Amino acid sequence: MNITIEQLKKGFSIFKNSKTVYLDSAATSLTPHKVVQVVEKYYEEYRANTHRGLYKEAERATKEYEKAREEVARFIGADAREVVFTGGATLSSNMIMGMLEDFLENGGEVVSGVIDHHALMLPLQRLARRKNMLHEYVDVTSECVPDEDAFVRAITAKTRLVGVTFASNVTGAILDVKKITEAAHKVSALVVVDATAAVGHMDVNVHELDVDFLFFSGHKMCGPTGVGVLYGKHELLEKMEPPLIGGGMVSDVTLGNAEWTEVPEKFEAGTQHIAGAIGLGEAVRFLDSVGLETVQKHARELTEYAQEQLGAVEGVTLYSAPVEKNVGIVSFALEGVHPHDVAEILGKEGVAVRAGHHCALPLHSALGIPASTRASFYLYNTKDDVDALVRGVKKVQQVFNV
Repeated sequence: MNITIEQLKKGFSIFKNSKTVYLDSAATSLTPHKVVQVVEKYYEEYRANTHRGLYKEAERATKEYEKAREEVARFIGADAREVVFTGGATLSSNMIMGMLEDFLENGGEVVSGVIDHHALMLPLQRLARRKNMLHEYVDVTSECVPDEDAFVRAITAKTRLVGVTFASNVTGAILDVKKITEAAHKVSALVVVDATAAVGHMDVNVHELDVDFLFFSGHKMCGPTGVGVLYGKHELLEKMEPPLIGGGMVSDVTLGNAEWTEVPEKFEAGTQHIAGAIGLGEAVRFLDSVGLETVQKHARELTEYAQEQLGAVEGVTLYSAPVEKNVGIVSFALEGVHPHDVAEILGKEGVAVRAGHHCALPLHSALGIPASTRASFYLYNTKDDVDALVRGVKKVQQVFNV
């Protein structure tokens, strides 16, 4: 990236209207004006449905929608036929589990981590119950990262499915997905990866990782809300039944039966979030212009600085993976003050963070805390933002006299 952070921030219109120090990108990132523009252009210039109309607006909508699919596929190292647009990471995860329910035989075991977001954990739990599969969980180490060696040891000849969180939305911990995938494939187990906190923040190449399924959301990587991606190996998608059926994903329908169309369209029943997909394509182009290596390096520099500065505040306990294994997240607890109170006062001081269990209750139980306050960093943050966070935490201590 050849521009400064301040120059880059000028491309985000929200900074013209808000002075808030935004440290909540793990919940949802901010959106560049370029992305907003392409979404507006769809609605204002060629609002139409895709793959159906033969007039110019519909043809343009289809062209831009499919171009976005190609951009996303290239971004994650996939084939365009392997990219399915969905309503978000949670829907993607549920769709994958629905497909696997018809695909997998009963019995065997599922292996996943206590670090998982509920969007992966809950659909996995339900699939395990319905398929009579034992569910084994891998714990975290004292460094707030999953024990990867224990993960590999947990995968046995009985394992049929492995769920992996690429990067934790609580501790920032990055897992060695390739190592786990190789162990799973040795026993012919399938691998599902939640990459929601990773894609757009670091390089993710699905073919190099050799994962079977992977999903993520657009709104955590500078894209619009309400759009996500389901990646699946083409040979698997070809064999699997679509979990959602209806219009637009059939090649033939009779009163007694239906035949599905080609992958990936057979998994996109109904009208998709066309503007969202087009916006996601633009978000990918924007991130490419910045460079993922630059994004990750910058996030790690801020994470290291935040760990140093927050860690020096008496009464603060950090729950954050080591910098070299961290996607850009620092969660913490402040002695004597509930995380919700911390976040509320920080908000009044103009610092936006997230408090609670972050849809990862079992992880917080494993860490021995009911909740945490989370600061998450992205390409538009600066060390001044970290300084504002530390000042805010000290203000909390003054208010509560701790």
